Amino acid sequence: MPDITVPVLVVGGGGCGLTTSILLSEHGIEHHLIERHADTSPLPKAHYLNQRTMEVFRQYGIADSIYEVGTPPKNMGKTRWVTSLGGDGELDGKTLFTLDSFGGGGLENKYAEDSPCLSSNYPQVRLEPLLRRHAEQQAPESIHFSRELVSFVQDDDGVDAVILDRNTQDTYTVRAQYMIAADGGKTVGPELGVTMEGPSGILDMVSTHFTADLSQYWEDDVLITWLVNPEGAGSWHSGAMAAMGPTWGKHSEEFVIHFTFRPDDPARFDEEAIVPRLRELLKLPDLEPQVHKVSHWILEGVLADRYQVGRIFLAGDAAHRHPPTTGLGLNTAIQDAHNLVWKLAAVLKGDAAPALLDTYEPERRLVGMRNVDWAMFTFLNHMVIDAGIGLSPEQPLELRTEVFRDLFSDTPMGETRRARAFEVANTQRTEFQAHDLEIGFAYHDGAVFPDGSEAPPRDPMGSVYYPTSRPGHRLPHAWLEHHGERVSTHDLGAPDTAFVLITGGQGENWASAADAAATKFGIRIKTVTIADSAEYTDPTGRWNELREISDAGAILVRPDNHVAWRSTEVVADPAGDLTRIVGTLLSR
Repeated sequence: MPDITVPVLVVGGGGCGLTTSILLSEHGIEHHLIERHADTSPLPKAHYLNQRTMEVFRQYGIADSIYEVGTPPKNMGKTRWVTSLGGDGELDGKTLFTLDSFGGGGLENKYAEDSPCLSSNYPQVRLEPLLRRHAEQQAPESIHFSRELVSFVQDDDGVDAVILDRNTQDTYTVRAQYMIAADGGKTVGPELGVTMEGPSGILDMVSTHFTADLSQYWEDDVLITWLVNPEGAGSWHSGAMAAMGPTWGKHSEEFVIHFTFRPDDPARFDEEAIVPRLRELLKLPDLEPQVHKVSHWILEGVLADRYQVGRIFLAGDAAHRHPPTTGLGLNTAIQDAHNLVWKLAAVLKGDAAPALLDTYEPERRLVGMRNVDWAMFTFLNHMVIDAGIGLSPEQPLELRTEVFRDLFSDTPMGETRRARAFEVANTQRTEFQAHDLEIGFAYHDGAVFPDGSEAPPRDPMGSVYYPTSRPGHRLPHAWLEHHGERVSTHDLGAPDTAFVLITGGQGENWASAADAAATKFGIRIKTVTIADSAEYTDPTGRWNELREISDAGAILVRPDNHVAWRSTEVVADPAGDLTRIVGTLLSR
């Protein structure tokens, strides 16, 4: 007999695994999470939390605790490119250009209109302890650090795993109905024969997390600063810096800087050279930084060929790994968990047949593929910015210096060079203004029922988001009024709700149809009527602009706030149609 029998075994206690635990607890699903390290990661890793991720955290009661400590919007609205922070040379301390970023500056109104949440920024080195506290508060007996997966086998009914307690060196066994691999791809995927497809070993990235007083060189509204100068020969060689708080703005105490080496450069492991390199890159010869951690990671853009193998699911870095540009890694991981957990809960509670779980891979893998491609694209586009400035790796230092002299010269050609450089730099909005990429993704094949309508346009640069209630898409956000309180359309569901059915003022028949379907399948379907005389009203008219259905139509929304199905008009047999749709979606 196994020592522990549990519905779900979660392998990995990073951002993805801890979020998975929190969501499982909210759905009332018992689980056992193991993490081989004794504590959360000491590495700075990811920091940007996009609007879709903050919507997930808001739905599960985590967002406010992040907003309380994360970067305020006023301190993360700009990205800038400078030649250096300090220095007294003719080309030192010059700003090349700035770009509105992450919903700041001129982007603020549009981002605020499209979501109940603003994006946030909180380094993973601090975010993971916060998530761990939430996870342990909800399931104190379920979170186990210093526990390592030794081996596992699966059969038709579940997974048997052998776990090592690294503190006592004792082993124990877990029998789980399902296993989620959120282990970064270190153990489970390779053991299952999952192949990571895509380029790897491109560059060795070095990240240095340090404390220093840079208040006289930083700007209050800047989160990320790129260093581009003759000595560095380009963006990734000169370095990219991000403020890490815990005080935000120009008085940030901590920073992380990333720069590159070739994988075969022996100097990449010479940590004694890090502080001198920092002084050189920043042009601050007297800088005395306190270095907390120097970490190396290989630049790659890889995607798992499978997200599911039997009763085992891959999520987060176990399924996709790519450059940090656009901040898609942790965000995609959290959204993986969001997609998977409600389906696991539905199956484990008996609301859905196990076939519902087969929709995880087709829904999330295409999103993962696009995000891997996008991150690689935006990483490499920094070299396009270098070219727009006039730099190339083959240039000697003297020529690169002349490029910058020409760029800043008070001449007609200098003006032209600056205009060209800014026009090229503006293409990096694919990284810093990726509004549509972040909240506009959709599921085309999975637990959705297409209605044959055309998809909305997509901005090829990823910036312009077109809200839609089309099946597979994220439910458009609009502020409603309910008993005098302002609520979002995203607030209409709950963990104990299988679906939400949204209707208009002439949708009376849909309420009885929802009752019929709920009774047949033994689930809860919450019906919400949005109309002037209903409990939920649309005081601004925004929902009426976005809903894309008539007053007699209906929208069926999944627990993850993606639209499962809609009927734009009245139908002859609402109960029959809705029962058939719900049965299909639940694979029953």
